[in-house]
Amino acid sequence: MTAQRSLEGHAAPFFTFAQLLAEKERPAQAPRFPKHRGSWDNDRPSNQPCALPPMRALPVPTYDDVVDAAVRIDGIAHRTPVLTSRTADERTGASIFFKCENFQRMGAFKFRGAYNAISHFDAEQRAAGVLTFSSGNHAQAIALSARLAGIHATIIMPHDAPAAKVAATKGYGGEVIVYDRYKENREEIGRRLAEERGMTLIPPYDHPHVMAGQGTAVKELIEETGPLDMLFVCLGGGGLLSGSALSATALSPQCQIIGVEPEAGNDGQQSLARGEIVHIKVPKTLADGAATQHLGNYTFAVIQRLVQQIVTVSDAQLVEAMRFFAQRMKMVVEPTGCLAAAAVLNGIVPVEGKRVGVVISGGNVDLERLADFLR
Repeated sequence: MTAQRSLEGHAAPFFTFAQLLAEKERPAQAPRFPKHRGSWDNDRPSNQPCALPPMRALPVPTYDDVVDAAVRIDGIAHRTPVLTSRTADERTGASIFFKCENFQRMGAFKFRGAYNAISHFDAEQRAAGVLTFSSGNHAQAIALSARLAGIHATIIMPHDAPAAKVAATKGYGGEVIVYDRYKENREEIGRRLAEERGMTLIPPYDHPHVMAGQGTAVKELIEETGPLDMLFVCLGGGGLLSGSALSATALSPQCQIIGVEPEAGNDGQQSLARGEIVHIKVPKTLADGAATQHLGNYTFAVIQRLVQQIVTVSDAQLVEAMRFFAQRMKMVVEPTGCLAAAAVLNGIVPVEGKRVGVVISGGNVDLERLADFLR
């Protein structure tokens, strides 16, 4: 079995990890992987950043890295619109500014971080290609960024990822490998493939270049709106929230930064309260892009320092927010993309009289599911 490595418009095939292992002879002494504790380096405390092979260790990013990322993605990523809604303002008593990353290339903010990370590759890394694991939006972002860079991308995706996201990833030329998120560990699969193929692993969130790229969205937001009193950002693994916090702290120092998670996956809320990374079981939530089990070491280092509060919203509140965007603002927003807005629209945190930034993280949702949500 040979995986198709075309960068043309047609879709590449996908395999299960078990099929890939069966395809080649196993080495006499296969590498052993320690039990995952949120780090490739299990001797390092869980709240300290670590390197992901084969990349050298990188420092925790700063706002200077966000500025550098903005230069790297300029003219490639869309400068997405900032929209307002009189209905939202009247409902909340605040001035709400929606940063609409659902209009970003491939439909989500993830393109920013993926393209920025790949733009740092040297010739050897470009020749070997890029590897990642993702439930959908980061997968598409890496596949598209790799295609633009002319390099091969291998994407590890859960078997139950939204069909639209899998199809788009394959459509961008990515080689898709599926795994069972409830029985297999994607980090271990990623590490093994990275070592076997010599590819560079770019994780969905816990990487300085990814975080810096994601931070450019809020950089653009505040450059357009001026200082904000509050900023609401969705939270899964922490790439967007940490990058956003870097930008907001630099450009609007008095801004209160609030992360928003699904109720079923509040590991970030627990982590911030306990002062250490908390691991949970795979959460079952409509917000598939935030169905992470723990924050990253890099992302937590920033979130712990710069984020004031993390709150949660229910799946019902996500659906209500999707309906709001469709009916009042004529936009398609995926459940994960509604996390921040749902917290504001439902008064989870009081915002009356404030200038409030809300990041809409993405709009990739199966049309059939969207129709069900809007009924």
